[in-house]
Amino acid sequence: GIKWMSSLEAKFEGAKDKKPTAEKLERLRREKINRFRNQHKISVQGTDLPDPIATFDELQKEYKIHPKILENIQAAGFRVPTPIQMQAIPVMLHGRELLASAPTGSGKTLAFCIPLLTHLKQPRNKGFRALIISPTRELASQTHRELVKLAEGTGFRIHMIHKAAEAAKKFGPKSSKKF
Repeated sequence: GIKWMSSLEAKFEGAKDKKPTAEKLERLRREKINRFRNQHKISVQGTDLPDPIATFDELQKEYKIHPKILENIQAAGFRVPTPIQMQAIPVMLHGRELLASAPTGSGKTLAFCIPLLTHLKQPRNKGFRALIISPTRELASQTHRELVKLAEGTGFRIHMIHKAAEAAKKFGPKSSKKF
């Protein structure tokens, strides 16, 4: 017999027989990621980049960050990541190098402090395990303040050293040899 159908029905009939290929699904996923990046004005370069995050909760699900750090992020009033945080945090959590540029007040400090604490996993009595060098005392103070808030309740000890003499007093005269 003859089967009569409209051209719209024919398109639908032909489409339901075909399963989406892995390449097509990957292309659609890439398009969705690119729309998200464009929407948030995130510009990236490089290959094999991790997908940006849309919420801080994704950090717990995808990267298993310490629950207390996530709690501290929410307690500090951060609800949604800023564009720099959306892309920089996953890049750094994947152990990739990063050169990022964003305006003042855009959340760069939090964007690199979250991966730093996540990579350290837990506190240890092994001296200094991470070092952040800042060009100004004001920026060092801001970074110190943010890290203290972020690490609260995790057991990490956060210190700011801005004068060698004060460091020797605070950590002992043999601290320069020890660290």
